[in-house]
Amino acid sequence: MTTTTTPTTTAAERVAGAPFTSSYSALSQKVREAGLLRRAYGYYLAMGAALTLALGGLVTAFVLLGDSWFQLLVAAGLGIVLTQLAFLAHEAAHRQVFASGPVNDRVGRLLANAVVGISYSWWMTKHTRHHANPNHVSKDPDVANDTIVFTEEGAREHRGFMALLTRYQGWLFFPLLTLEGLNLHVTSVRSQLKGSPADRGARVRELVTIGLRLALYLAVVFWWLSPGLAFAFLGVQLAVFGVYMGASFAPNHKGMAMIPAGSKLDFLSKQVLTSRNIRGGWTMNVLMGGLNHQIEHHLFPSMPRPHLARARRIVREHCAQLGLPYTETSLARSYAIVVGYLNRVGLAARDPFDCPMRRSLRGY
Repeated sequence: MTTTTTPTTTAAERVAGAPFTSSYSALSQKVREAGLLRRAYGYYLAMGAALTLALGGLVTAFVLLGDSWFQLLVAAGLGIVLTQLAFLAHEAAHRQVFASGPVNDRVGRLLANAVVGISYSWWMTKHTRHHANPNHVSKDPDVANDTIVFTEEGAREHRGFMALLTRYQGWLFFPLLTLEGLNLHVTSVRSQLKGSPADRGARVRELVTIGLRLALYLAVVFWWLSPGLAFAFLGVQLAVFGVYMGASFAPNHKGMAMIPAGSKLDFLSKQVLTSRNIRGGWTMNVLMGGLNHQIEHHLFPSMPRPHLARARRIVREHCAQLGLPYTETSLARSYAIVVGYLNRVGLAARDPFDCPMRRSLRGY
């Protein structure tokens, strides 16, 4: 039996002392015996071939269309294909694609740095911390204070314009995602400009790769298109990339249980209570890069994408036996939950003395 309700911190606290640690071992054993951790080379070969053909088709269209405003359709398509390639880089980083760790890393670096233009090492560091402690207030970088805030305490820290933005951050969330593509590229470069001398060589290699990719991309776009159309092309591609990436990752944890700083939960509880699955079958699995099976992905990060649907049935049954809330809903409903949650958090950014009576008396 699935549920579309959102667990709260109270739910997390209720199961905090439950003996679920050994239960995860039993669940893991079931999954292994079902063969769901075996590699799925055929699937990833087909997916890689399809995306290569799609990218080749977009390049061909770019050349044939010339200096035409129809190029904006190519830009939108490029944003979609680059997001799909980012999904593959994400899966390689989790060792979902190949049995060999070094091979996964090489493919992930190639896709992330040279094709998508996002720092692989920065993503790995940030995403590994997120997987270890999802929605943990002091440990998950994905819920750290930024333009968007995920806790009332964080909302109260914003002042001035940022406080105004935070009040309505739920409604502004998707419009702001149009800037996320640019933000990811900028953050990737900034992350490689600082670090310890020990990893300087690796950081330089990443910067060179990302820099060459960016220079070649910009050179082709501005050489082939007029300046105005070239800027519009880049704007559309980055906006589609940012919205697609954000719209795929946001439904997974936003609005789910937040784990307070200093709290501890066993592995099974914290991964299930803080994650949300999205219904939609194999179509959603392709569109969201497997992120629609977020609970199973967090419980078994190295599981290949095509096996997640079968794992879902095992995990859902296991959670039902334990009385552990398992959240699954539609994509549209998940977005409504995200917007509502962000707006509720944003209320904390309001001036506690900003009430109608006070405003009416300001003139006296």
